[in-house]
Amino acid sequence: MGQSTCDHPPDVVAVVGPTASGKSDVGVALARQLPGGGEVVNADAMQLYRGMDVGTAKLTEVERRGVPHHLLDVLDVHQTADVAGYQRQARDAFTEITARGRTPLLVGGSGLYVRAALDDLRFPGTDPAVRARWEAELAARGPADLHAELARRDPDAAARILPSNGRRTVRALEVGEITGQPFAASLPDPRYVRPALQVGLAVPREQLDARIDARVRRMWDTGLVAEVERLAAQGLREGRTASRALGYAQVLAALDGAGTLEEAAEATARLTRRFARKQESWFRRDPRVHWLDAPDGADPEELAARVRRLLAARASAVGSPT
Repeated sequence: MGQSTCDHPPDVVAVVGPTASGKSDVGVALARQLPGGGEVVNADAMQLYRGMDVGTAKLTEVERRGVPHHLLDVLDVHQTADVAGYQRQARDAFTEITARGRTPLLVGGSGLYVRAALDDLRFPGTDPAVRARWEAELAARGPADLHAELARRDPDAAARILPSNGRRTVRALEVGEITGQPFAASLPDPRYVRPALQVGLAVPREQLDARIDARVRRMWDTGLVAEVERLAAQGLREGRTASRALGYAQVLAALDGAGTLEEAAEATARLTRRFARKQESWFRRDPRVHWLDAPDGADPEELAARVRRLLAARASAVGSPT
């Protein structure tokens, strides 16, 4: 069972959900509304990267409206994102923000990163020889074929990982070989390491798909291709994590002659819609998430106010006799 959500007022508020659901704007609005103020801790794995701005819909300085943001732009594109390292950095940020008398707001849709930051989650070690062998298999067979191998060995893990995500497929196969257990077994029942409130933004499927299509078109219109070309000169192709990001991988392939840029845009939209479904499925499995309807036209300020009411109700419940 997960930790009770009524035994202590939350120290951390998480705003989660699928891509294009409006998490970033709600996070900023909530940070500005909270007594004492809040600070955002990024939980989008691809926004960790410097220069990956257009393709990740990273808020500009103006859009952040003076709210401090942490764990943005902390990696170069040739470096590999590491969830265990992220866990340490996110928790350090929580401690520092709380010490300033402000509220940490974890905002993003990378499910494993959210759990790593919030939960008592320990990550299996790595075996360089095993990892190297599966990396070689990935290079030889491609991500789709290796994902099929994972599906035969560990169907539950394969269901949680996109067939195009070779890095996570390799990690799941490595963990399975090292531990002799399914990859999902390394994700124990959820238990917060500090009191938290998770709020998910729910958008009707058709509206979310339309938002994603519009966002991808906007990325193409506002310079994603130029951004990828610039980052390619900085080692994007050598980055095991960054080079596989949605949009970036498709543009790189087109620049290398595998189809047109228009086909890359269509593939990016299609894969992002699929990814959003997986994100929502991940967060829906966590019964601790409080879902708020966030259809087209929903005001981030009003959604933030609803989160404040949830916090007030939680504080009142904690203060009441049991």
